[in-house]
Amino acid sequence: MRIEDCCYCGRPTYPSKGITFNRLDGKSFRFCRSKCHANFKKKRNPRKLKWTKAYRRNAGKEMVVDSTLLFNARRNEPVRYNRELVAKTLVAMQRISEIRSRRERVFYKKRMAGRRERELATARKLVAENQHLLPRMRGSEKRRLAELAAEQGVDVDELEAEHLQTAKNDVKLFGGEKRRLKVRTDGSLEEENAMDMD
Repeated sequence: MRIEDCCYCGRPTYPSKGITFNRLDGKSFRFCRSKCHANFKKKRNPRKLKWTKAYRRNAGKEMVVDSTLLFNARRNEPVRYNRELVAKTLVAMQRISEIRSRRERVFYKKRMAGRRERELATARKLVAENQHLLPRMRGSEKRRLAELAAEQGVDVDELEAEHLQTAKNDVKLFGGEKRRLKVRTDGSLEEENAMDMD
């Protein structure tokens, strides 16, 4: 049983699954699903579609140069059956898959190093460009917070940040809020916030 790779996206194509296309010159193409076959017929370049292995290799998102990848190459050399050789080969295949997975993890860590800093830099740039969209406080609110800070002996910036945070949490989505009273079985009243959907 041979598991071949899809000619288009590079995923494994198992026996009796997928589509096989035999061209008139004798070359056969195996596709894992109709999506790959349709894109092949439309003559789309797999290196330009982000979901293919060719794109990932081209963009530097997967390992290209590694000794463990050579073991995956197809070999059509007939070898006489030998039980010991088969046992050794199975053990080696498991070991190679372990080594490859470890190397892929290291490759991913190296590729993603500094990603958080890059994201923070783009976020800061976005905030700097769209400063006018950020929530602001009215002058009366600023004066009131300055007076409160002077009375309590707290920094004004902390009070402003706290006020903006509470204001952000009190956003009303659909219309105004109605106060409803819920009567419990023991006779006590409970307040309930309900959004007005009118």
